[in-house]
Amino acid sequence: MADIKKNITNSRHPTKHQSFVDSHITGGGNELFQAIQDPVLVVTTDGTIIDANNAALKAAKRTAADIIGKGICAIIHGGSLPHIKCPLEEFLLTCSPRVEETTLPGLSGEYLLTISPIKDTNDTVRKILLVARELTSDEVRKADSIRTAQMAAIGELAAGVAHEVNNPITGIINFAQLLLDDSEKDSLQAELLDRIVNEGERIALIIKNLLSFARESVNSNEPVEISQVIKDSLSLVAHQLTKDGIKIKTEYSTRSCQVYGNYNQLQQVILNLLSNSRFALNDRYPNSSPQKNIEISCYPFIKEEGQTVIRISIKDTGTGIPQGILKRLFEPFFTTKPSGKGTGLGLSISYGIISDHGGTIKVDSIMHQYTKMIIELPTSGI
Repeated sequence: MADIKKNITNSRHPTKHQSFVDSHITGGGNELFQAIQDPVLVVTTDGTIIDANNAALKAAKRTAADIIGKGICAIIHGGSLPHIKCPLEEFLLTCSPRVEETTLPGLSGEYLLTISPIKDTNDTVRKILLVARELTSDEVRKADSIRTAQMAAIGELAAGVAHEVNNPITGIINFAQLLLDDSEKDSLQAELLDRIVNEGERIALIIKNLLSFARESVNSNEPVEISQVIKDSLSLVAHQLTKDGIKIKTEYSTRSCQVYGNYNQLQQVILNLLSNSRFALNDRYPNSSPQKNIEISCYPFIKEEGQTVIRISIKDTGTGIPQGILKRLFEPFFTTKPSGKGTGLGLSISYGIISDHGGTIKVDSIMHQYTKMIIELPTSGI
């Protein structure tokens, strides 16, 4: 019995789950299934939940009737956007084993999720076992460090690509402009050359944004009161927010929230986050609604290691973001908006700016409930 339990809880060896699940599904081994302390769910290849142990019900704060027959994404992720398929449901269709660290808001925590396909006597996968082991605080910090290193690598790659493309695209724009100057006005040739110049300038702008993400530019920093940056940013978009029926709730600390940074860059981050919140709220509530809110707070915060930072939180009650793609949000050109609605560079640039200021930016979101962007910046020490 001890050996069987060891096999079930060992997330590094998915194939060892098969004998247990086979016995459970045929009616035996249910005691052991319920005795497992980690959440365990059995799903079909299309992501429909067919069984869950007591630990899973407790973590999800639901009854078996609330879970059985529902889609796995809806239960552990909170659902997905219409134009973006849930990565977990997509992966289940491949019927391949997998182990990954992920946030599961439906189970209220960070987990090591093990996906184990279960084959029947015909060697066909009809059921898949999901075991979720909650990560310790040390494991969460380690995962955050790895993600930070990955984003730094992406930044270096983006800078390299931008530099390589910048010179030839500048040449294309300049040569096209020379030909355009010598072309007859209103001719087909002039029209085509004008399009080349415009598209070339659009590419140049994207390159500039990539360099901003990689923080290749050098800017002067000075003491900045971050609460004033937020107030000034709100004043710029107040008319748009009022027109859309979006209510703003602010909470500022009575203490100084001074950081050492670049005012314009920090304002760019705040404006970008407000723009994303506005889009999400208008998407969920096309018309006026009492739930159409943005909550903003700014206050000093002492972290576990004793460091004092300024924490800025911008929370909206919009569509939310699927948990399966949260880790990709800050990647260049990745966007949750429908095609043609976003470039996928806004959050990438914001990430680069905050990193350049020695801070961090994180996202917390549950589908159809809220999205909260949390920025932490070191105090200026003044």
